[in-house]
Amino acid sequence: MLVNEAMTEDVRWYSPDTPIQEVARIMRDEGIGCVPIGENDRLVGMITDRDITCRAVATGEPIDTLTCRSVMSSGIFFCFDDQTLSEALDQMQERQVHHLPVLNRQKRMIGILSLGDIALKGESSIFAPLAKIAARDAERHLGVA
Repeated sequence: MLVNEAMTEDVRWYSPDTPIQEVARIMRDEGIGCVPIGENDRLVGMITDRDITCRAVATGEPIDTLTCRSVMSSGIFFCFDDQTLSEALDQMQERQVHHLPVLNRQKRMIGILSLGDIALKGESSIFAPLAKIAARDAERHLGVA
């Protein structure tokens, strides 16, 4: 199965100058775990719900003064729409991320692939690597508790 068969389409990106509160509301209202950040027609970062809690809230700064630029994860990892889900999942496991922007071969963002997308739409043969990622995350959370 290819990435373009499982990805979420109709993804919007936001400016690095967007207030973090606005992005948090969008994520809450749309039930999503991340949003891409773009500038000058280029993908420059991602904001995840974890970035908001661990970077934005933990700073102790007034949340209404923070923008995406100050808390986003830079150094974008992505996959191509014509890659297999297995290849994309390998990247997610290697990079320890739960979401990958999906680009076409012209390097235009056309979607987002999440672990949830893979779990819902992927073939059963891919579930073992998916379970490995979930187990890694569970162990990390147990270590914190």
